[in-house]
Amino acid sequence: MVKRVLIIGGYGNFGSYIARALAAEPGIRLLVAGRSLDKANRFVSQLRAAAEPEPVALDISADITATLAATRPDILIHTTGPFQTQGYAVAQACLRQRCHYIDLADARGFVAGIGRFDQEARQKGLLIVSGASSVPCLTAALIDDYRPRFASLENIDYGITAAQQTNRGLATLSAILSYVGKPFTTLIDGRRARVYGWQGLHAVNYPRLGRRLFGCCDVPDLELFPERYAGLRTLRFAAGTEIRLLHLGLWLISWLVRARALSSLEAWAPKLLRLAFLFDAFGSGRSGFHMFLSGVGHDGMAKSERFFMIAGSGHGPYIPCMPAILLAKALASGEVSASGARACLDLIDLETYLGALKGLDIEIVRTADAAP
Repeated sequence: MVKRVLIIGGYGNFGSYIARALAAEPGIRLLVAGRSLDKANRFVSQLRAAAEPEPVALDISADITATLAATRPDILIHTTGPFQTQGYAVAQACLRQRCHYIDLADARGFVAGIGRFDQEARQKGLLIVSGASSVPCLTAALIDDYRPRFASLENIDYGITAAQQTNRGLATLSAILSYVGKPFTTLIDGRRARVYGWQGLHAVNYPRLGRRLFGCCDVPDLELFPERYAGLRTLRFAAGTEIRLLHLGLWLISWLVRARALSSLEAWAPKLLRLAFLFDAFGSGRSGFHMFLSGVGHDGMAKSERFFMIAGSGHGPYIPCMPAILLAKALASGEVSASGARACLDLIDLETYLGALKGLDIEIVRTADAAP
């Protein structure tokens, strides 16, 4: 039986990657939704799909219940951020319509709070998943894979460096700007400590990419992982841009927000996005992800592990999109019988995640007991 999969933001930055990956699946009929029916029409006309896709006009700021009732999706994938400023209206509409829900949220409170719908989702036999993206899905899968190598896993330092020449969406930038210069907490030396968005300036040397700059970012992991991984003492997630000047410029502006000379940078998102595009000629299509884990090995000695993902050819966005793709396929084929509302944890293991990226320009580099 063909399942109807509706993608909100289906012609957008991440939604288009997901739509192209699912289009050829024989058990899926895509519904590509967004505020512009013309854009949805143009996008579906270019898709090579197993079943004819349908364009749908949908605005999440309006009541979407009627649209879902008319389109009757079996699975909904929500890609339209920023989730930092959204409530759960889309997830609640899915519960009313009795369709599965998946989102790519990276907002700390949003992802951590999705469990409030767990009882209702279980009663209706639905899977309601938030954070089906790099954080916390990939990051938890990595930690779960490496954790048995340690007698005590104590420190995790990780981050994402973006490619300059890749699709960049306004929602993604708005999400970052919502916490630039703003305080949030993370785990440092065994206690919750305050850090500030895009501060904590540091550099990481990547294979193939060279030296990239990073600043602290607020993600769901910082809320979920201290409880999930007992014994963890320090947890730091950071992100950065390929162009050093852009990274340092945002870092300098973050101090104005921290000093309360500016209340927030979210309103600047459209102008800053246009400015970033002016630097494309100085960048590349290469992005990366790193995770450094350290603690005590089973021999009682200090132990460290390093993991890198290096994406070229503009293939980096497939990494955060992959959990939604895998879950949609599994739900459509009946391979997933789980129900309830949860963050995207324990649903996709590392082997499955990395296996799905094969064939893309994505390289994995692992080192053990490397010097910091």
